[in-house]
Amino acid sequence: MEQMKERWRRLLFAVLAEIARERDIEFTSSLADFQVETPPKAELGDVAFPMFAFAKVLRVGPPQISASVVGVLEALIAGEKTLTSPGGEQVTGDGLTEEFRRGNLGTAEAMGPYVNVRLPRRRITLDLLKTVHTQQDRFGITDSLAGQKIMVEFSCPNTNKPLHLGHLRNDALGESIARILKANGAQVRKVNLINNRGVHICKSMLAYQRFGEGETPESTGIKPDHFVGKYYVAYANWVKEYPQAEAMAQEMLHQWEQGEAETMKLWKQMNEWAVEGIEETYQRTGISFDQVYYESETYLLGRSEILQGLEDDIFYKDEEGTVWIDLEPIGLDKKVLLRKDGTSLYITQDIGTAINRHKDWPFDRLIYVVASEQQYHFRVLFHVLSQLGYPWASNLYHLSYGMVNLPEGKMKSREGTVVDADDLLDQLTAMAKEEIVSKERQDQVEDLNATSHQIALGALHYYLLQTTPTKDMIFNSKDSLAFNGNTGPYLQYTGARISSMLRKWGKDLPPMTEDLAAVLTEEVEWELVKLIGSFPGIVSQAGMEYNPASMTGYLYELAKTFSRFYHDHPMLNAPVPELVQARVALAGAVLQVLKSGMNLINVPFLSSM
Repeated sequence: MEQMKERWRRLLFAVLAEIARERDIEFTSSLADFQVETPPKAELGDVAFPMFAFAKVLRVGPPQISASVVGVLEALIAGEKTLTSPGGEQVTGDGLTEEFRRGNLGTAEAMGPYVNVRLPRRRITLDLLKTVHTQQDRFGITDSLAGQKIMVEFSCPNTNKPLHLGHLRNDALGESIARILKANGAQVRKVNLINNRGVHICKSMLAYQRFGEGETPESTGIKPDHFVGKYYVAYANWVKEYPQAEAMAQEMLHQWEQGEAETMKLWKQMNEWAVEGIEETYQRTGISFDQVYYESETYLLGRSEILQGLEDDIFYKDEEGTVWIDLEPIGLDKKVLLRKDGTSLYITQDIGTAINRHKDWPFDRLIYVVASEQQYHFRVLFHVLSQLGYPWASNLYHLSYGMVNLPEGKMKSREGTVVDADDLLDQLTAMAKEEIVSKERQDQVEDLNATSHQIALGALHYYLLQTTPTKDMIFNSKDSLAFNGNTGPYLQYTGARISSMLRKWGKDLPPMTEDLAAVLTEEVEWELVKLIGSFPGIVSQAGMEYNPASMTGYLYELAKTFSRFYHDHPMLNAPVPELVQARVALAGAVLQVLKSGMNLINVPFLSSM
């Protein structure tokens, strides 16, 4: 379908150039100026080509241009003229009239400032369903990013607390974007940066020293990352009564950077606990990485780069010994790069991490999936790396996403008011299980607990991804789990319904033929064909925009349209065998696209639920 749209676009652009030639006007427009739109109503056609961009060049109004385009096109179809593109190659000839006569191209009509095209339904249905049947999982894969090496950094937890709902949005975005980029032909490397050093880590360590009394995750029965997080909250409560704890935490950081033995021993133990628990949560949510970096292994390189930049007069030191960069060239003030005692900041270690990554895997682009609160940080980081002379700094991109709030307000880690990731997963799983049992469908699934967990993941990831990344969002557990409406479980239910129908069919999918394509005459069937045909374009769009919300919206529209089709039109009980086979083939294509699209947003596919 996309090829047919592009053929019409090139054909009509050549017509516009011909009109300019006939009027002795220099045609300065380019094919990039020629947009493709979808008419607001199906009865207006399948594709709309606006003429506004050519009014200035052709010196007439868009409606007159539309009428002239259709007039020239009719003459071409009648064989009264041939046509060459602005590039000089012939784009129409003797075969054009025959293709139109056979109905292989469709028809065009002038509608005000638009040329609207009705595509050839039978041919597109035949070609498209044959393609889906042949390509299966490969349908929708594009080459729009072929040859590019793209690194995606996401998650980046601290080892002083477990993952929370904000991390889950980050993880959902990073994992989905990586899958979408790969589906567009890019070579993708998913990386994580464990924030395992810094004064915030020392706060948990200090509280454990003060209050831990030798207890462990094993002795308490607490998940390891939750165990460490308990002491981060304990520190926040302690420092309210004992402000001197802040200085003690700074001193512990200094001891850590000096390699003091007891401090290092405690640090290693608490980090091991935290990472063990975090990795367990990754496994539960289907999140994985190709490589994991640790700040403790990169901050020294960052510090050496800053010191070298100081020698090269890129940075400057004040009278107290603090190292700064002047940010006036990018419209900002100034930024500390090293404290006066020589200890590092986030920016210091991020410099070292970025350099290490490019050495490990020379990327064409590095995407940082990090909340919008860090926009300033990344502007500074990219500028510092550029000033240090790294040409690839121009290929760094901050995918800034909005905050996840609760109906009752903003989450706060230090006060222990965040929505814990593990607790949320448990809650959603329990709610899904209750829904299955209440509808007495537990006999319809192979494993009630596993299915409930997969429904919970579908609810969680879809809900987190349906909002455009840049926007803040409010997470509502109950709404996310609805089996009807714009939710992950609705997609899963639609996939399970089609799977059930195909099991009743009990045979291989019928190969699409001209006779079968001819009986798919209902408008909703054509809507489904168009939706299926637009899947590769949606994959490409989501990849170019780094926006999984394009995919979630598309999948919901596909599922909703199929549900209307399934409700209004018999499939296995259709009146004639050819219609049964055609509709089964159509349903199989919808199912294939649902499976592929759900995989791109990390929503588990369920064949029964």
